[in-house]
Amino acid sequence: MDASYQLLQAVRDVPDFPKPGIIFKDITPVLLDPRLFDMATRAMAEPFGSAGITRVVAIESRGFMFGAPIALQLGAGLVPVRKPGKLPSSRERVEYSLEYGTDALEMHSDAISRGDRVMIVDDVLATGGTAEAAARLVRTRGAEIAGFSFLIELGFLDGRSRLVPVRVEALLRY
Repeated sequence: MDASYQLLQAVRDVPDFPKPGIIFKDITPVLLDPRLFDMATRAMAEPFGSAGITRVVAIESRGFMFGAPIALQLGAGLVPVRKPGKLPSSRERVEYSLEYGTDALEMHSDAISRGDRVMIVDDVLATGGTAEAAARLVRTRGAEIAGFSFLIELGFLDGRSRLVPVRVEALLRY
């Protein structure tokens, strides 16, 4: 049985969460099974194994869970990208549009340097707005984005189109 199939079977659908009409893809069963969690992080890292990644940017909050083991596997530093006010040192900030309003992301100013090769990691690619904002944040430091890696892609929302031509990988597609 291949990894994608096993992971697909483990992801749980939760209807009407966080609001009516939404079917939430719950990754908790993957995290609860050490074999599946290891399988997922290895498969997310594998396409970038020879890409010379120096930094893995993990998007708050579920991206942290995948970003940390992926960074270790790639021998790269881990850069947490967070909502405003969560990081203690000098920060870079980027604002981005949501369906209704705006939000912002921050990272430490010294976390990424010109010449770094960066992989951006999150659990789900939906509309692509958050991942696109993280990419803009990385580019403010002069680094190169080698690609994006997601556990799940909600293809019907077409978030991938906001991220190309940069490489976009997702293990599971809905």
